[in-house]
Amino acid sequence: MPTKQKLRPVVVTTEHRGVFFGFLDGQVDTEKTLAITDAQMCVYWPTSTKGILGLASTGPTKGAKVTPSVPRIVLQSVTSVMDATEEAVKAWQSRPWS
Repeated sequence: MPTKQKLRPVVVTTEHRGVFFGFLDGQVDTEKTLAITDAQMCVYWPTSTKGILGLASTGPTKGAKVTPSVPRIVLQSVTSVMDATEEAVKAWQSRPWS
């Protein structure tokens, strides 16, 4: 019987300037396409976030605009996948839109 793999919290960027947070579900279609669950998109982040790596390290800060989550999204043209820290997961899951 296969074991259930733990979902990995990640921040993903795409060629189309998309920045997404979610949980990597292991379903990689190609090296440029992957699916994440409980997915959100950050459409704006203030300089206090300290860039995209800040979104993976500490998460969105006050003033960020993060969309509601969707159960699953398949992302095309992936350019990076960053592991998110526990601190970042909590910040993303607060679903800020200020």
